Amino acid sequence: MFEQDWILRQIDTLVQFVARVVFQKDYIQYDVEDADHLTDTDDLYMKLNTLLRAGKICEAEDLLFDSRSSSREFLAVAVDFYQKLSKMSDEELEAHNFSRQEIYDGLKEIVFSFKGMPALPIDL
Repeated sequence: MFEQDWILRQIDTLVQFVARVVFQKDYIQYDVEDADHLTDTDDLYMKLNTLLRAGKICEAEDLLFDSRSSSREFLAVAVDFYQKLSKMSDEELEAHNFSRQEIYDGLKEIVFSFKGMPALPIDL
């Protein structure tokens, strides 16, 4: 239980860091702005959400990593994706063969591979 709480706090801390440092916002939520003219990032966002609704978390994360880019929009989609995962119950995650540690590890890998991300004085 304590370890799960620690991981959740680490995820929240990392999300808040990205929101404030990269986006100058208090939170990150990706929104499709024009459904009639989807960007590649919009398309990725929609595919990820479809896979999540179908319970295909591992497949969704694979798609996210296969689609990785250095754009701010991609970073917003990735952070939004991991925030959605972090809100799932332990039972939901376990049922789909996923863990909180995997959420944290994936988020951390995406964030710290983003070009222009400042170095942190601590290891998250």
